[in-house]
Amino acid sequence: MSTDDLGDLAARVEEWVADDPDPDTAAELTRLLRVARDAPPEGAAAPEADLARADARVARAELADRFSGLLQFGTAGLRGALGGGPHRMNRAVVIRAAAGLAHFLRGELEGVVPAPRVVVGYDARHNSHRFALDTAAVMTAVGIDVLLLPRALPTPVLASAVRRFDADAGVMVTASHNPPQDNGYKVYLGGRVVTDAGQGAQIVPPADAAIAAEIARVPSVASVPRASSGWTTLGEEVVDAYARDAAAVAPGGDPRARADLTVVLTPLHGVGGRVAQDVLARAGFTDVTLVPEQAEPDPDFPTVAFPNPEEPGATDLALALAASLRADLVVAVDPDADRCAVAVLDPRAHRAAVGPQTPQADGWRMLTGDEVGALLGADAAARTRAAGDPAGATLACSIVSSRLLEAVATGAGLRFASTLTGFKWISRVDGLVFGYEEALGYCVDPAHVRDKDGISAAVRVCDLAARLAAEGRTLVDALDDLARAHGLHATGQVSARFADLGRIGATMTALRESPPTTLVGSPVVQVVDLAAGTDDERGGLPPTDGLRLLTADGTRVVVRPSGTEPKVKAYLEVVVDVARDADRDALDAAHRTARERLDHLARDVRTALGLDRP
Repeated sequence: MSTDDLGDLAARVEEWVADDPDPDTAAELTRLLRVARDAPPEGAAAPEADLARADARVARAELADRFSGLLQFGTAGLRGALGGGPHRMNRAVVIRAAAGLAHFLRGELEGVVPAPRVVVGYDARHNSHRFALDTAAVMTAVGIDVLLLPRALPTPVLASAVRRFDADAGVMVTASHNPPQDNGYKVYLGGRVVTDAGQGAQIVPPADAAIAAEIARVPSVASVPRASSGWTTLGEEVVDAYARDAAAVAPGGDPRARADLTVVLTPLHGVGGRVAQDVLARAGFTDVTLVPEQAEPDPDFPTVAFPNPEEPGATDLALALAASLRADLVVAVDPDADRCAVAVLDPRAHRAAVGPQTPQADGWRMLTGDEVGALLGADAAARTRAAGDPAGATLACSIVSSRLLEAVATGAGLRFASTLTGFKWISRVDGLVFGYEEALGYCVDPAHVRDKDGISAAVRVCDLAARLAAEGRTLVDALDDLARAHGLHATGQVSARFADLGRIGATMTALRESPPTTLVGSPVVQVVDLAAGTDDERGGLPPTDGLRLLTADGTRVVVRPSGTEPKVKAYLEVVVDVARDADRDALDAAHRTARERLDHLARDVRTALGLDRP
């Protein structure tokens, strides 16, 4: 970076620092700028000079990144690393975002009384409470009725409160399962702003762009009025109301079977542990043990490398505790408790049907998101039919999730919908009774939570496990039943992380121009460019960056850039026929065949994406 470039950058840094409401981030930026400026001239040859020049280069690169633009507001709201500067999560960025959202709401409801109402929640990450208070202060100052949750709570509590209070918007300060250095800002719309099936769901276009435009119009933090009081801090009754609804998603049931089910629960240092334990107890599941090392909120997530139950090692403590307690089930919710992972004892571990995401040596394994989605989907279909006329009732999942849910819906005489990835789309499906995405997100109670909810999903999973246990069966047996009825659907992923973001677009372009002609030896019979949208019997999809490939034998691959990481992801699915009367040995053989085909498919996809080239 030249001296002139630093001069331009330095001026922007100084302007931002002068407007920064947080003395900590202001001091952080001031220190970086000082280091960036203090590089000795190139002629200075002392070792100390070399170190100072190296420090200056690092500081300049850091400042250039922090001032590369305002953190982008989109359908995921805001998410990024904590720190000073416009391209980080901090009080200045949050105040601007709150002001932009407030202007959007007032514009949407201009002349309408009463004033807009917004519910604000937050988790236990670094600065979450402070960002929530800033949001309340900004919105209160312009006459918006703000309801603040009483403490750090799960995202589903906020989502339920948006609907409970008929709020026009909701804000949840959380970075979900991101690493500890991150935070984020989710926005929901409802009340009088969104009145269709998406009422109370996260934002979708064009609302995201409209809010982003309002944020861009905020000239400075100093120009944004902030109240020192005037919002309403809700009491514990809002948590109690959520807990009652979540516990009621599995009514009835055998009290003895529920009490006998032994569950190990981990919130991965997030805010879901005590709430989930309370909800499960209300539903009759009283033998629930929290992993002690991970039971209380800790924004540093000290026992996990990455606080995502999908990541290897994240649930090791829970699995070890389950083995020692001879538990029936392991349930993990992510740090804001909107996702749910499930582990079971799988006897197939001892008969060599092994591979990624399969049993550990002691027989415990994490179920995939698609497996849990199929189990909960089949359960929802059975509940819907038992309740009466299923006309209009719909099961839904994202385009990258398994096609098994569609087979379940068809077999039960229900409607099925496929959506773009993300619960902002799944939760908008008309007639939704259950929706899921493969990344451990499940919506089992759309009437109260128009979003994924790991806690109510845990209640349904535990209920299903208890009912099966009373019959001497397990969740693995239920999965085998689904394979007998609809074929064994096995899924996996190939992903590539890119330091050079330009390679993401280049990879997608190359695949579009030269897709593979065969996969696992089967001819590719269909290539659908999702960028053009689709129009099929399931209602079609709006345009999205992605490609779907289908082979003659039913193998499917969906390739898309990640919406939250610098990755290209390929979602793989193979289907193996299984006889309706297949015994355990036949099912083991089907699993081995599926594993071999998935491994072969992964190699073919890596080649097609050019990931094996240097």
